[in-house]
Amino acid sequence: MAVAAHRHGWLIASTLVALLVAGPLLALPASFIGEGDAFGEIATSLLPEALLASIVLGVGVAAGTLVVGGGLALLVSFYDFPGRRWLDWALVLPLAVPAYVLVFVLLGQYDEASPLQRAVRSLFGVSLPDVRTTTGAITVLTLVLYPYVYMLGRSAFLGQSRQSLEAARTLGLTYGRAVLRVALPLARPALGAGVALAVMEALADFGAVNLLGYRALTDAIYRVWYGTFDQAAALQLATVLVGLALTLVSLERLLRGRARYNQALGRGDAVIPRPLHGPARWAAAVLPTALLAVVFLLPVVQLVVWAAEAFADGASGTALARATINSLLLASVAAVIAVIAATVVAYGARAHPGRGTGIAVRVSALGYAIPGTVAAVAVYVPLAWVDRQLPGLLLTGTAVGLVLAYVVRFHALAVLSVEARMGRIEASLDEAARGLGASRARLLTDVHVPLLVPGVATAGLLVFVEVLKELPATALLRPLGGDTLSIAVWEATKESRFDVAALPALPIILAGLVPVVVAIRLSRG
Repeated sequence: MAVAAHRHGWLIASTLVALLVAGPLLALPASFIGEGDAFGEIATSLLPEALLASIVLGVGVAAGTLVVGGGLALLVSFYDFPGRRWLDWALVLPLAVPAYVLVFVLLGQYDEASPLQRAVRSLFGVSLPDVRTTTGAITVLTLVLYPYVYMLGRSAFLGQSRQSLEAARTLGLTYGRAVLRVALPLARPALGAGVALAVMEALADFGAVNLLGYRALTDAIYRVWYGTFDQAAALQLATVLVGLALTLVSLERLLRGRARYNQALGRGDAVIPRPLHGPARWAAAVLPTALLAVVFLLPVVQLVVWAAEAFADGASGTALARATINSLLLASVAAVIAVIAATVVAYGARAHPGRGTGIAVRVSALGYAIPGTVAAVAVYVPLAWVDRQLPGLLLTGTAVGLVLAYVVRFHALAVLSVEARMGRIEASLDEAARGLGASRARLLTDVHVPLLVPGVATAGLLVFVEVLKELPATALLRPLGGDTLSIAVWEATKESRFDVAALPALPIILAGLVPVVVAIRLSRG
């Protein structure tokens, strides 16, 4: 029996790690056991409004990102116009701007006393529309999330053969109609996947909807958690939110069906963009450039101006330095733990391929499908239980719980990166090492780890940056005095101190540019 356990040691290890990462999520459905009264109260008061708000937000963002991201992907893939080459990669830059940062910039610019408002009233006699509306929330999230649809759509369009368009042209279709009737349907699975990612991020958002006063489920969970301290009700709301997210994703896959539209390109078979002429040529260049100016360039410039004003007014760098150190420490620890856990899970699946390890990989990646608020309340329950069982040990309200929530939330990013890199290692290397008597552990440390360095580095980087940007989990679980950059932005924005909020916002955007650059390089490859 000991021999069997040793033989399947990596299978057991990968399964245990997967359960440790995904285990806290069991607290969500378990919250309904013996706590039915809590759900009965919120089901008649808080839930209907919050659920409807989240559904409207998800549907609106789905439509918005599909139109904006899909339209831009189609434009740069099939048409040539001035500035196309730099717009090709620049259109991904809004991913570096967290939604809550864009919101506070807009709130500062739309303020009645702001220079922009005064200029608009002086020139046109009207005021800019209020962004604290349903339309405003959908618009803001669409503007920062459309790159998901853009990147996947662009990759699908560039992977198509021009022979398909040429065949459609021989049947009498114009170039534009051939693109819409042939190329667009072929990219439907990729576009659908991008929309699903955008919707998941929209439903997971807390900072933007909270600052805009939009009463979505994430905001409701926070209010129940901090307003009434009702853990059972917060967990049950979180369960509803997870169910909504999974329902929308399942609906997308159902509508997609079994569509798998892949084309193998031969040499010189890629689509050649068709030059635009006349007004369309300049409109194609001006409109995407204006979008980038609104979503990325102008907000960054405004943040720099506000940050300079804050320093000129004597803003202290002590709080910013403390928040930066806290953020860097938390992000580093979470990244290291996530990478180690991902390597164990991915190697277990490689050492013992089968249904068991496959399930372990998928289970460990469930956290990315849930919002940060859900991860926070799910992690709190088992930690509180451990605290009660072991008097003198305190895990809740400390960095331990916060790091665990980060790992639960972003472990999937690490697994996908490590697993993708591990898949490029030839199986013959494993067989040769095993034939020479190397154990599974030595095979991993001496053969795989050196070859996994690029994948491990990418995994750690992605988790590190996402932790820096994460707001809801940090807001719910941060220890006393443990403010991070994202919390500093949020707290200052709630008090309308936009110049102070700009100081921690700039490092977050700079850090967010790193995975964006990685995504651009991968998409261009």
